[in-house]
Amino acid sequence: MSDPVNSTILLLDIERYSDRDDIEQAYLRRMLFDLTDRTLLAAGIEMTSRRRADRGDSVMELIDSNASLAALLRTLLTFVPAQLRGMNRMAAASAQMRLRAVVTSGYVAMDSDGGWVGSDLNHACRLLDADVLRTALRERTSDFALCVAEPVYRGVVRHDHTGVPSDEFHAVTVDSKNGPLPAWIHDPAPWDAARVGRARTDASTQKSADPTTQSMAAERSNPPQADVALGGATVNGGVFGGDNHGIGGGTFHGDIHLGGGGRG
Repeated sequence: MSDPVNSTILLLDIERYSDRDDIEQAYLRRMLFDLTDRTLLAAGIEMTSRRRADRGDSVMELIDSNASLAALLRTLLTFVPAQLRGMNRMAAASAQMRLRAVVTSGYVAMDSDGGWVGSDLNHACRLLDADVLRTALRERTSDFALCVAEPVYRGVVRHDHTGVPSDEFHAVTVDSKNGPLPAWIHDPAPWDAARVGRARTDASTQKSADPTTQSMAAERSNPPQADVALGGATVNGGVFGGDNHGIGGGTFHGDIHLGGGGRG
C-alpha cells in the first residue's frame, strides 16, 4: 500500500438514480461525468491534478491538495447550480438531474490493486448518504445541495472568502459507528432546525418495514437542536464497517458489504 497523501475529496451523487431505467441511467451518468469535468476545469483544477472513481450513480474525485479549495467551493456554489438549471430546463422529467455533494479533505492511500483506502474517505461517504443532506436537497427548489466536513469549514468556509458566504452554512452532526461526524450544509434560505430534525423520523419510516419501528419513529417529539445527530450512512446500498476501507476503480477492500444497485 502506498503512503497516505493529503487530498481534497469531492463526491457527487444523483438523486433518485435507481428510479430510472437503463437508458435514462446511462444518460445521467454521461451528464454527471461531463458536468464534473467542466466544474473542476472552471475551478482551475487540471486533469493531471485529480483521480476519479466511478460509483454508478455517484462519482468520487481525489484532488491535489495544492488546488484552491476556495475556488472549488465557489464553483460548486455558483457554476454547478446554474449548469443544472440550464440542463434541466429543457429536459424531460426522467432526464433531469439533481445532485448532492460533499467536500472534505484528508489522507488517502492506494492499495496494490489501485483501491482507495482511508477513514477520511469513509467519513465523506457517510456524509454523502446522510439523511440530513438528502432532506436538504429534497425540500429545496434548486437542484443542488452541498455539505462540507468540519476541516473544510474550519480551514476555508468560516473565513468568509469571496463567493463562499459563511453565514449560509449551517452545522449538523451525522452519527457513525466511529462516532459523531460534525459537518456543515449550505442553504441560503433561513435554516429550519425543525425540518432537519424531521429527517431522522422520515428516514426511519421510509426504510423500516416493521410497523412497530415506524410507529416509534413517528412518535418522536424531542425538540430538535441546531446541531442534529442523524443515523449512520450507507453508500449505493452498501454498509461501511471497520476502520479502513478501500474504494477505487469499482473495487472495494476491507470490511465492506454491498447491497443492490445505486441509490438516488
